[in-house]
Amino acid sequence: MNIEMIRREALSLPVQERAQLAEQLLSSLDTLSEAEIEQLWFQEAARRAAEMDQGLAERIPAEIVRQEAQALIK
Repeated sequence: MNIEMIRREALSLPVQERAQLAEQLLSSLDTLSEAEIEQLWFQEAARRAAEMDQGLAERIPAEIVRQEAQALIK
């Protein structure tokens, strides 16, 4: 069974069962080692860098992000 099949099966579950499954999956991440967490962050950074290189992600200056974040918390 591949991840796409698992995803389809999980999404077909009733809401309560999906919520229970999501909780179990998220809590399983709490047991990752520092090395595993670091590896996941490296993979995410590489994915985001590739999106930027391919023009799939918009680059936003830090100052604009800061201003928008401050406007949200006011």
